[in-house]
Amino acid sequence: MSRTHALTTTEDRTLVWDGCLNVRDLGGLRTTDGTRTARRAVVRADNLDRLTAEGWDALLDHGIRTVVDLRDIAEYKPLLPLPEGIELIRVPLDELAGPAWWEAYGQLDGTPLAFRPYLDHCPRAAAELVTAVAGARPGGLVVHCGAGRDRTGLAALLLLALAGVEPAEIVADYLLSAPNVRPLYGMLGLPDQYRRIDAVLAEAGTTAEAALFAALDGFEPAGYLRAAGVDPADLAAVRARLLGH
Repeated sequence: MSRTHALTTTEDRTLVWDGCLNVRDLGGLRTTDGTRTARRAVVRADNLDRLTAEGWDALLDHGIRTVVDLRDIAEYKPLLPLPEGIELIRVPLDELAGPAWWEAYGQLDGTPLAFRPYLDHCPRAAAELVTAVAGARPGGLVVHCGAGRDRTGLAALLLLALAGVEPAEIVADYLLSAPNVRPLYGMLGLPDQYRRIDAVLAEAGTTAEAALFAALDGFEPAGYLRAAGVDPADLAAVRARLLGH
């Protein structure tokens, strides 16, 4: 039986924000000490540029006051202006990786096989993300990219690991994106990227689930982020946000 099948968390965390397809609250996830992450603290999402007025209202009603956009600036093409009362913070993970990382690991992009190489080789980018979350204004925070799977998946993995969430919970949350994202390609008239993703994983002799567990194996986020220059107070602030303390 898959390790993710042993989870006891069954409550639906999916949020309906008109214009998005892949939004969920990161609350309610079990930690290694038996507690659970806080609701309405951090949300993961796909492209907020597509949000309608109703979608932005739903976001605001959920308590979101900060948007952390993980995309490069060239990707920002909103249909509507940012609502009053929302702060936008940019942490462009692709740009921050740098050309050397893309040359070495770009073929893994779109798969969870890219996560550990990114963490290993781009600690300053990870530090910038965590520092941004630590310094965000009070209220809920949403982190997003284009599909809400890869850059957002990496961000969720890092933040949830820092909060002490069980690895199986982190993996299960990542896997929820696939059925949400897959219809997007047809809607946009694009090829199904999962064919390439599945091929890359098969060539590596692994699965998305196994690759994620491997990325988390031996990863100690607090020590990693301290070594990357993150202030211990910022680490505590991120944990407090995620755990509702």
